[in-house]
Amino acid sequence: MAARKGNLMSVRTDVKVFDATVRDGGLCNNFEFTDEFVTELYKTNIKSGVDYMEFGYRASKKMFDVNKFGKWKFCDESDIRNIVGENISDLKISVMADVGRCDFKEDFVPKAESVIDMVRVACYIHQIPAAIEMIEYFHALGYETTCNIMAISQAANDQIDEALDMLGQSSVDVIYLVDSYGSLYPENAAKLAKKYLEAGGKYGKAIGFHAHNNQNLAFANTIETLSYGVSYLDATAQGMGRGAGNCQMELLLSFLRNPKYNLYSLLTFIEEYMLPLKAGGVQWGYDIQYMLTGQLNRHPREAMAFTADRRVDYCEFYKSLLDNF
Repeated sequence: MAARKGNLMSVRTDVKVFDATVRDGGLCNNFEFTDEFVTELYKTNIKSGVDYMEFGYRASKKMFDVNKFGKWKFCDESDIRNIVGENISDLKISVMADVGRCDFKEDFVPKAESVIDMVRVACYIHQIPAAIEMIEYFHALGYETTCNIMAISQAANDQIDEALDMLGQSSVDVIYLVDSYGSLYPENAAKLAKKYLEAGGKYGKAIGFHAHNNQNLAFANTIETLSYGVSYLDATAQGMGRGAGNCQMELLLSFLRNPKYNLYSLLTFIEEYMLPLKAGGVQWGYDIQYMLTGQLNRHPREAMAFTADRRVDYCEFYKSLLDNF
């Protein structure tokens, strides 16, 4: 049986806290964050000791209309530099590139010319070969890389094993376990984490975890996977993220014992920027419709539509999910 790594009193120096507020949260407001919001979040992450900040997606401008999304759907180099300058700080800058939704050979310059430190490649398990092509390309440009395999709760064990072997033999730095549907419980999150960690140990890769909060378990699953050795931990301010949202950064920073992490600046940011965002009508967070899609291990798109329509007929919604199960 795999042993836990550390305990509730100890500091894990291998842990990296990863802020995904703008990227995952951007799915709640079409990436329409003000420069002031992003600048203050950047400053807050530095003061809070956060290790990485993801600014959004580097999405294809051929596939997506730039007039229909905020700038953080595309993360132009100039837009990031307008916020961070040369980023004279310990905080590293990340963007996400989705397999099939980006023009990676055209839209990335070599790391030496960019303020970005890491590119996170997101894919579904059947897209692993395409993800590896992107990872090798970014690696050759000098970037740190991750592979975030989405919807892993719907993948077969043999598929996961094969994907981990393929990624293990690639140049990727971090392999992410992603609970896209918020369907995992601590027990099966830990089981999957151990599988990832075994591959990580074999091939010298770090392992990350990205949680969704459909069943109010994003934080619980994050610290459970952490306890077995997962070291890259995603979180967002007030859990802001698609649908039910993510692991709350304020919970994670409060839990970690490393004195480099500081909660005070984040609380100030929540007061001054997150609360007005919610008051302005941007919606995210746990609700029954998300619980139901999480329990059924399916994409939350139907629950998101239910939310957008301001419905509260939970019984009818549950029956419609079961009818289409």
